Amino acid sequence: MTTSNRRYHITTFGCQMNKADSERMAGILETMGFEPSEEPHDADLILYNTCTIRDNAEHKVYSYLGRQAKRKHEQPNLTLIVAGCVAQQEGESLLRRVPEIDLVMGPQHANRLQDLLEQVFDGNQVVATEPIQIVEDITKPRRDSTVTAWVNVIYGCNERCTYCVVPNVRGVEQSRTPEAIRAEIEELSRQGYKEVTLLGQNIDAYGRDLPGVTPEGRHQNTLTDLLEYVHDVPGIDRLRFATSHPRYFTERLIKACARLPKVCEHFHIPFQSGDNEVLKAMARGYTQEKYRRIIDTIRHYMPDAAISADAIVGFPGETEAQFENTLKLVADIGFDLLNTAAYSPRPSTPAALWTNQLSEEVKSDRLQRLNQLVEMKAAERSQRYLGRIEEVLVEDQNPKDPTQVMGRTRGNRLTFFPGKIEELKGQSVKVKISEVRAFSLTGERMMNAE
Repeated sequence: MTTSNRRYHITTFGCQMNKADSERMAGILETMGFEPSEEPHDADLILYNTCTIRDNAEHKVYSYLGRQAKRKHEQPNLTLIVAGCVAQQEGESLLRRVPEIDLVMGPQHANRLQDLLEQVFDGNQVVATEPIQIVEDITKPRRDSTVTAWVNVIYGCNERCTYCVVPNVRGVEQSRTPEAIRAEIEELSRQGYKEVTLLGQNIDAYGRDLPGVTPEGRHQNTLTDLLEYVHDVPGIDRLRFATSHPRYFTERLIKACARLPKVCEHFHIPFQSGDNEVLKAMARGYTQEKYRRIIDTIRHYMPDAAISADAIVGFPGETEAQFENTLKLVADIGFDLLNTAAYSPRPSTPAALWTNQLSEEVKSDRLQRLNQLVEMKAAERSQRYLGRIEEVLVEDQNPKDPTQVMGRTRGNRLTFFPGKIEELKGQSVKVKISEVRAFSLTGERMMNAE
């Protein structure tokens, strides 16, 4: 089937890994001759890159799918693809629920999209969810930004947190080689990108599956080694990484981040609960005391570092006293940003089968109380920026105010200031902060600040 003049639309749910996968799949579609369409109803190929971490994301996918399935009865040439974690989890049962789908593909198959589509265009309905060795990223992603870019460094996850579906849907850990990662970052530099975020579901596990040990007996392909290896790529001004796991977050890594000037002073380290019994039930492999020590160590080496995290409330069996331990941790640490969620049971996870589930009322009450505290603490943390001069990497125009541009500080705070995007996009600009809010800042450009 000819693909010229055909248009595609991708809707992405969920995490940064999914966003990175969507960019790669968009790159494949454009190589095949498809053109992007902002509007799903103008597209001949619809791809939903799905997430199964939360129940509501999954419901949303089904409602979107229902609409497009109806449309397919009027336009039989419409190609309907479900990719990502719901695809991996549901597999063929998706086709039973929505027989109009042409292709169901798990996250490990993102780089095989062209092969799979060719089978579809030959008249097949295809399900690709079997575990495979990750196909190296030879595709050129169609990246959403021209300033900042994601680079996957490790796929999958070997942890077995009792609430989490990721190991079932994203497979076992597979690290890319340092050489492949550096080559991708060098290519991004040639294209003018200024900031790179290294991505992994559990990024601190990077390299555990790669060969190589130092004379002292230390594994030589760790995240710390990778940061040192890619740090000097010319043209890239900033490096970030996510998501970290407290079990593997080492002082050696923290020291390297403090020493390497391009690594931004921002760490995303989910703690999930501030109570040791709940952490044990979650199979997280650390205590709240260990988590506090990690944050203390970061602040010892980088006093101004921004810390963000994820937390779950209403885990099965969580008592009011245990929830209050989470509140205490949040109050004591003072996060710059905290992604919060009420526990929702996921298929094929141990915690979903436990009988000590909490009521929706209790979960929603705890979520609200936590969110109020988070906002209060983030607003307090923001105060330190008032009157300071921050380096902001300009990414875009402020969608709500065309006289302003926006970008992020090294600590990952969204910052707005007056300016023209045509002149400033991709520039690092010194901005004096004049207004602080819980999660963003406003300031004025320092014209001659060096």
